[in-house]
Amino acid sequence: MADQMNAKVKLVDGMTFDATPDSGHTVRVDAAPDVGGRELGPRPLELLLMGLGACTGMDVISILRKMRQDVTAYEVNVHADRAAEHPKVFTRIVVEHVVRGRNLSEEAVRKAVGLSEHKYCSASAMLGKAAPLEHRIRIVQENAAGGVEGLRQ
Repeated sequence: MADQMNAKVKLVDGMTFDATPDSGHTVRVDAAPDVGGRELGPRPLELLLMGLGACTGMDVISILRKMRQDVTAYEVNVHADRAAEHPKVFTRIVVEHVVRGRNLSEEAVRKAVGLSEHKYCSASAMLGKAAPLEHRIRIVQENAAGGVEGLRQ
């Protein structure tokens, strides 16, 4: 039997909803002000981008730790272009992995990102079916004192 996930999305007021998944962690979601939102939470499509970034980020950092890479900082920046007309779907998504650390192996970072992109990240697999999805890598090498030695893209 396939796994199942559930979420309850409950109207709070106006265009504000509380979304609660099986884990019980509630996220407040709101619409843009031009359609009645009050900036009380992220918009639904922003949550999709956040989910993609977190999904691939968790994969990559886990894999890099198993590879014993000395990562001192890591962030995932997700950029998406949207269609001009409704439904304003994503037409292109770029995921940028910025990995900072000491003596990082470019090969290890590329392998970790590739495994996430092609094998482990469910959000990447799903959104990649809806829009072209590209992963980019930026590696920032630190010296022992924490200064930057080199930047590779």
